[in-house]
Amino acid sequence: MPTPAAPVAPIAAKVLVIGHRGASALRPEHTLASYAVAIHDGADVIEPDLVSTKDGVLVVRHENEIGGTTDVAAHPEFAARRTTKTVDGAGVSGWFTEDFTLAELKTLRARERLGAVRKASAAYDGQFDVPTFDEMIEFVAAEASASGRVIGIIPEIKHSTYFRGIGLPMEDKVLATLAAHAYTRTAPVEIQSFEVGNLTYLRGKLGKDHPNVRLLQLLDASGEHPADAPATTYGQMMTPAGLKAIASYADAIGPSIRSIIPLGADGRLALPTSLVRDAHAAGLEVHPYTFRPENRFLAKNFRNGADDSRNEAGSVAEIRAYLAAGIDAFFTDDPALGRKAVDGR
Repeated sequence: MPTPAAPVAPIAAKVLVIGHRGASALRPEHTLASYAVAIHDGADVIEPDLVSTKDGVLVVRHENEIGGTTDVAAHPEFAARRTTKTVDGAGVSGWFTEDFTLAELKTLRARERLGAVRKASAAYDGQFDVPTFDEMIEFVAAEASASGRVIGIIPEIKHSTYFRGIGLPMEDKVLATLAAHAYTRTAPVEIQSFEVGNLTYLRGKLGKDHPNVRLLQLLDASGEHPADAPATTYGQMMTPAGLKAIASYADAIGPSIRSIIPLGADGRLALPTSLVRDAHAAGLEVHPYTFRPENRFLAKNFRNGADDSRNEAGSVAEIRAYLAAGIDAFFTDDPALGRKAVDGR
């Protein structure tokens, strides 16, 4: 491993542990059970990804294609709904939330997306339904009350331009849902998106009247561009000039962890890039994604065995390397390990 750079201080008052899709290393993602484990394990914030049903209800799924995260393929009554669509310029085959009413989606049960890797989580397949955003908020409110601490919510609006194009825009529904619940009128909320136009729109709608709601610009390390901004690459957005532009409408950026400390040719951590320093100079917090506890997802200098085996010590050590780079929050599939990394246990 290269000689580490001098530690960089975060600009946030407290480094936050974000439960990525809940505790998705331990329970099927985006289920109330996954959120319950994340909260129990000390997550400061939990993440629902939002897509729309045919009847315009916001539901919590990582993608609008649900073949990999529900048992829809086992329902013969929905076999004819399998199709291929173009979403954000890419062809995708499967079953899509926008082709189902909420009542129909509620007949499905969640399943582990990485079943071959996370066999313990896959043991819970079939036990949990697909929650709505309203249900998720009410659940978090109840858990916050029971635990005596405030738990933030960081919803991601998925495929904004696509859903708007099929007559199911989500931005105003997200704001209306947040306003409809007493909890989200005061609790910390951070709305995130890989697109630009919807965040700019939300900034205009929110103004200064919603101090509890912040905006996070997600950034993809692939070199691609936002679905609604084909002339601008994510790489350009991560330059000092690009970060300054983001700061005009967002409060934080969400890059991949490898955009902050990349992997060298040997698969081990290299030296940090300037991204955290540049973002902080623009007044932006940095909330990278995603730390995962299995060896296959870790830099090689933290691995200790088979690809699919859990490596808790390695995950904690990797997170701490990024904490030294000055990140202000981070997404993790296993919030207990994130908590341990932050608290020094």
